[in-house]
Amino acid sequence: MKNVSWFWTRFGRGSSSNFSTVSIASSSSNDSVDSSIQNQNYRYDVFISFRGPDTRNTFVDHLYAHLLRKGIFVFKDDKKLQKGESISAQLLQAIQDSRLSIIVFSKQYASSTWCLDEMAAIADCKQQSNQTVFPVFYDVDPSHVRHQNGAYEVAFVSHRSRFREDPDKVDRWARAMTDLANSAGWDVMNKPEFREIENIVQEVIKTLGHKFSGFVDDLIGIQSRVQELEGSLKLSSNNDNVRVLGICGMGGIGKTTQAVVLYDRISYKFDACCFVENVNKIYRDGGATAIQKQIVRQTLDEKNLEIYSPFEISGIVRNRLHNIKVLIFLDNVDQIEQLQELAINPNFLFEGSRMIIITRDEHILKVYGAHVIHKVSLMNDNDARKLFYSKAFKSEDQSSSCVELIPEVLKYVQCLPLAIKVIGSFLCTRNATQWKDALDRFQNSPDNGIMDVLQISIDGLQYEEKEIFLHIACFFKEEMEDYAKRILNCCGLHTHIGIPRLIEKSLITLRDQEIHMHDMLQELGKKIVRNQFPEQPGSWSRIWLYEDFFRVMTTQTVNNYIF
Repeated sequence: MKNVSWFWTRFGRGSSSNFSTVSIASSSSNDSVDSSIQNQNYRYDVFISFRGPDTRNTFVDHLYAHLLRKGIFVFKDDKKLQKGESISAQLLQAIQDSRLSIIVFSKQYASSTWCLDEMAAIADCKQQSNQTVFPVFYDVDPSHVRHQNGAYEVAFVSHRSRFREDPDKVDRWARAMTDLANSAGWDVMNKPEFREIENIVQEVIKTLGHKFSGFVDDLIGIQSRVQELEGSLKLSSNNDNVRVLGICGMGGIGKTTQAVVLYDRISYKFDACCFVENVNKIYRDGGATAIQKQIVRQTLDEKNLEIYSPFEISGIVRNRLHNIKVLIFLDNVDQIEQLQELAINPNFLFEGSRMIIITRDEHILKVYGAHVIHKVSLMNDNDARKLFYSKAFKSEDQSSSCVELIPEVLKYVQCLPLAIKVIGSFLCTRNATQWKDALDRFQNSPDNGIMDVLQISIDGLQYEEKEIFLHIACFFKEEMEDYAKRILNCCGLHTHIGIPRLIEKSLITLRDQEIHMHDMLQELGKKIVRNQFPEQPGSWSRIWLYEDFFRVMTTQTVNNYIF
């Protein structure tokens, strides 16, 4: 996943206002625009063209900040130009790389050749690639812009004199201005700025289709899963009750990825939003107060929180968050205290608010009272294959030489997204011989990056739970639950609580009363046992291979505690 730190700092206030039209021409069909926008790859969501001295520190900065808080990736050129300087190739590229452009026409906009070049480039993108353009008339009459009257007439007279050797240049500017000023847009002169900015942002979101520029890679198989999550939130329901959604599953299965995409799809519908990453780490480092500060910064845009005591921070959370429709995402929760100490009672949140909690431990969600608990499943075989191909192959030549090994790789990764990405990326650009060596190595010594992610779940187990996990990994995978319980109970282990805990932690599953475990979790369990005394099976707590058992028995190096 790309670095998305900018993404989490946003919040925004919604508006149900209608799109105000100041143009005599109708805008193009939303359906065709949305289809065009969503089927292309863009670097930016929005490009803003404006005359700096007129609007930089007022309207444009406020619009820019509001778009960012909604998670919209904006290009706003802040370079102060020298007189006569030409538009740069980089800026032209930014216009082409944007889904949508906003042109803020101000009194001195037409006097800037830089602005006019930007505008002409935007007009070209509108014509050639169907880019959506929204004109905003800040402190000028829209008819003056369309017909180059008033201050705009003065500016164009000056340009025609200056560029009398190149009249086509000025004609191009005039045609572009007339065309773009006739698009549907906003006349904000002498109107409440904040309300008009809200209207613009809502129309931008509507046009983008809530699919903003790529802040997360590898969305293969994600959209249908996210739609299911969105449905469970019941956002379109007339019932305004607060709803808490829990998302749980094993490490590396894609919980956070799905949550990020869900946040992107729905955040615009709320007055304030936050996505707090790594709640467990924040809690360990700074307690519940540190988590509360993250929530307050993102939702209320509060900056200087160090002056408040923990008691005062709790008061801000308790009193102010309950007055707005808020969306709260809490990722990587691993203790119930991390939720209980936040001073956030879902029953007292403002109507329509939503909380989404992401964790590996289903029990936390049950105790907290989540209305819906969604267990993230492994990818299906088809999506797993697509994701692997996207990571492992950069050319058809490599694919053809390694095609026979693909089933073996997919069997090894077992549809776990993290494993698919890590293994696929490692194998990329390598030949078939290297693939064979790598697969053999992985099966004997799994990738540390994958194991480290899975290890987090093991570290959170109580002693008896960990013992039961290790026994299942070494001996009881795909055995009947009753059979495993009888043996483990004889060892003094409390399986009637221990096995359900492993299920809640997404470390095992039961299918037809048979115990199942992902191969990589099983390998992790065996690795934990082996690492106690590397290359000394006689000192291990468990032996599961005949070769190791025979070696221990014949060399008489048996650990008294061996299972």
